[in-house]
Amino acid sequence: MEEAAAVRGAALEAVGDVEPDRLRERIRERLEDGSMAPGVLTVLSARAVTAGGSADTGSVDADAVADRGAGVQLIYEGLRLTRSLSRDPPWERDGALAGEDERTDGGAPGGSAADGDQRTDGVAAREAGGGSSGGDQRERTDGGDVAVTDGVPAGPTATADADAADMDILVADVMVARGFYLLARTEAAGEAVAVVRSFGGDQTRRRTTGDDRLDANLEADVFELAAVAGTTAAGGSITDDLRRHVGALGRTEGRLPVADSLFSDGTPAALADRI
Repeated sequence: MEEAAAVRGAALEAVGDVEPDRLRERIRERLEDGSMAPGVLTVLSARAVTAGGSADTGSVDADAVADRGAGVQLIYEGLRLTRSLSRDPPWERDGALAGEDERTDGGAPGGSAADGDQRTDGVAAREAGGGSSGGDQRERTDGGDVAVTDGVPAGPTATADADAADMDILVADVMVARGFYLLARTEAAGEAVAVVRSFGGDQTRRRTTGDDRLDANLEADVFELAAVAGTTAAGGSITDDLRRHVGALGRTEGRLPVADSLFSDGTPAALADRI
């Protein structure tokens, strides 16, 4: 699907200067392995506005639309990775250290995007898991000369898992931050902030209530973001009907399918009918 290739290329270009190389390669791997459906939906939404469902995007800058799609895609991949860490916190596995201060405040990677009270950046994700990374042990004094160590030494497997998770946290932070950069001066900027805040609230409620159904809200919210980013790129706006339609498309069972299986040549026309 050519739209998927265009969005992936724009996303890879957006993170092309990330250092060190290892971090950039981890981001590249996630972009190459994941479904490009959110980014593709952005492109198709723009096409629906400009051509009523035809393949001709008219006067809309295709590269600019692809950049918007890349912004949506990067935000989704970063939040999806954060959600995965929240579902199975490596810092809670056998042998990992339990942290002294456990929080489940949810929120947004790349802290500039959302309120300080709602975060799922690296620190919050680790703290939500209730632990510190790797074999790191915090020491505090008891008021005298004796050091009191929290937790027990981590085993090698737990240490490796936590170290890998620390890298994943950086990956998630960078992807969300770059996604916001691409959408910052667009009409979709406010919607992007709303998606991240909603994600933080959902993750907080999931951890406190155990309701795993809240996880599915991410895809629905990101699809709505994609429709906003795409329609406004072509001079249009999202309608309530279109918002409901794409939100329903995003609610799939299990992992989000690849774009080819979710969309077809007729998708722009179907979207145009709801604008």
